[in-house]
Amino acid sequence: MSSVPLAPRSARGLAARQSSLPGLCPVAQAVEILATDAGIEARGAIFTRREIVEFLLDLCGYQAHRPLHKLKLLEPSFGGGDFLLPAIDRLLAAWKTLDDPRVPVKALAGCIRAVELHRETFTQTRSQVIDLLSRNGLTASQSIVLADTWLVNDDFLLTDLPDPFDVVIGNPPYVRQERVPDVLLTEYRSRYTTIYDRADLYIPFIERSLRCLTNGGVLGFICADRWMKNRYGGPLRNLVSEQFHLKVYVDMVDTPAFHSEVIAYPAITVISRERGKSTRIAHRPPVETKALGALALELTSSRRPPKDSAVQVIDGVASGTEPWILDSSDQMEVIRRLETAFPLLEETGCKVGIGVATGADKAFIGSMDELNVEEDRKLPLAMTKDIADGTVKWRGLGVINPFADDGKLVDLARYPMLKRYLEARKDQIAGRHCAQKVPTNWYRTIDRITPSIAGTPKLLIPDIKGQAHIVFEEGKLYPHHNLYYITASQWDLKALQAVLLSSVTRLFIATYSTKMHGGFLRFQAQYLRRLRLPRWNDVPQAIKTALINAAEARDLAACNAATFQLYGLSRHEKAALGGNGD
Repeated sequence: MSSVPLAPRSARGLAARQSSLPGLCPVAQAVEILATDAGIEARGAIFTRREIVEFLLDLCGYQAHRPLHKLKLLEPSFGGGDFLLPAIDRLLAAWKTLDDPRVPVKALAGCIRAVELHRETFTQTRSQVIDLLSRNGLTASQSIVLADTWLVNDDFLLTDLPDPFDVVIGNPPYVRQERVPDVLLTEYRSRYTTIYDRADLYIPFIERSLRCLTNGGVLGFICADRWMKNRYGGPLRNLVSEQFHLKVYVDMVDTPAFHSEVIAYPAITVISRERGKSTRIAHRPPVETKALGALALELTSSRRPPKDSAVQVIDGVASGTEPWILDSSDQMEVIRRLETAFPLLEETGCKVGIGVATGADKAFIGSMDELNVEEDRKLPLAMTKDIADGTVKWRGLGVINPFADDGKLVDLARYPMLKRYLEARKDQIAGRHCAQKVPTNWYRTIDRITPSIAGTPKLLIPDIKGQAHIVFEEGKLYPHHNLYYITASQWDLKALQAVLLSSVTRLFIATYSTKMHGGFLRFQAQYLRRLRLPRWNDVPQAIKTALINAAEARDLAACNAATFQLYGLSRHEKAALGGNGD
């Protein structure tokens, strides 16, 4: 189980708690608050199934037939003991096979360090550890001393540890930055170079765990896979690429790895402090003890897996900050070939953008006819529901535009209707974070609104979809923030629509996007910008016509056929994308 309490819901709540802790520095105060706050749900605690725990221990080589008393194991966030207790079971089983005359405390004291911040959780799991030791023949006093030697009640990212460790294992906490007190986040940033952009807390957990490893030591984690592909994971991917070896990756999409459902897809990674280029990969294994045991043997074998194996071996997955391509090797070959042969989407005269975020949709968005402001202060708005069936069916909503053409906020004195409208909703609008940062600009939307975008023909793309959902909009609506859009100065938008609907684009998005629960992909700007595209002037007229006709007919098979021609896919490449190879 991963168990790290989240911050109090408001800065005011944190300040009130800190004021009741005199004598502690601000960082220590924040840690103390986290150690005593929040229940399981608020902490984001996730319970890992025993079959997965045993699988990860096997992958890391922490097995009872090995001399585990000679190894040092670290569990960074032990929570309810999902990983810790089975690891202790294995250690005791290994130790019992030895003819070791030393008392168990002396023999085993250096074998484990396990850290947990939340005090109540720590106390409960400590009792379980003492009970487990007692049931294995240790006296009560020996059990207490050994448990208190092994277990640390502190913040893993700040506490001193007797590293290095041979094995680091567990499920690091999945906590967003905004839930961490600012003073603590600042301290984390000063210590961990991989905290970048909107990185979640598991990023520095992985960084510190990796840096704790001995030469040849191994880390085995199950956690969200987002860092392997998205922007904020770049520095951590680079660290792995430069100093470590990604040995094993197991995609746990749609597998019951935990005792409760999670939104982000989990993945198992085994990373060692050594050089190596090959990664063994498996996808969606059955969560059954026998099957996972057999899979662990294949994933840790030094032999090349047979052709019919569920295990693939791919070289060069970790390459600097680049997203990890962890799908089939033949699909990776297609991606790499297209990336070499064609320019990026935005190098061909196309531009990717995202619609407006207001921070207070109920105030800024409403029926176009009922937004009682000057006509030039509102724009017709495209929402996800307006394009649900693949065509635009505008439902009549509009958005307030507080910006002048020069990008500055308009002077409300010149717009009396707008002024009355906004001031009637000032409590709601001024309470937003962006408004509190600059109170004089309290009526701005989070994103600047550029009216010319509404009048530009574009392709609209919802963020989260199972399949590409690309809709042509002729240039009348402004996109809402749940929609990405693409404009083109050279490409015909209908032809581009066909390319974006094809399985080539889906392969690019699936390769670089983080997946969501239920198999949905993120069609975000950062992934759309990775698409490769020939320049429009280089496309033969017959293919241009075929693309346009396929898009207008909304014929996905025809979109694929024309796009395969566009990229000059070979029979083998078509088959890799799920085509028939003809």
